[in-house]
Amino acid sequence: MSALKDKILETATDLFHTRGINSTGVDTIVAVAGTTKMTLYKYFASKEDLILEVLKKSQLDFQTWLNDKLNSTSKKPNDKIQQLFDYVEEWVNSPAFIGVGFIKASAEFPNEENPIHQLSSQQSREFRQFISKLARDASIKDADGLALQLSLLFEGAVQAEQMKRGSGAIKYAKKAAKILIDGAIKS
Repeated sequence: MSALKDKILETATDLFHTRGINSTGVDTIVAVAGTTKMTLYKYFASKEDLILEVLKKSQLDFQTWLNDKLNSTSKKPNDKIQQLFDYVEEWVNSPAFIGVGFIKASAEFPNEENPIHQLSSQQSREFRQFISKLARDASIKDADGLALQLSLLFEGAVQAEQMKRGSGAIKYAKKAAKILIDGAIKS
């Protein structure tokens, strides 16, 4: 990827998270990135394509970070599922936390036929499947049920922390996740 394309993606990511996707026009993106519309459209056919690319990159970056954290501390499946919310809490409390793109994008593009909404929905499902795999690896019988419960905690806590940093939502979501995980392991 070219340095200029990276700069446009980085700028768009920051602006979409701080100002909103629909509130951020292409003119603003190119002005802040220090480039031109022609250059932006060289890399992205439309604003929609740019939004989709931002969502893909943001989710990939988060998932890669989370995988690296989980894989660096333990190889035991039970430990990984137990540590999941430790790392989510670390991420939410980091200065770099700007929220979850798929949550914000689905709110701004509520029409289920919209490609941005469809990608947001897909990313939410994929994260839930990731949790389900952690649960299956830990020999949890109702892995999909636990994954749904944990993803609801994750999305709710992240949304609350996006609205008000330091709300305590992630701390209580982590406590609830521990109860759910411990109960699922014992079943």
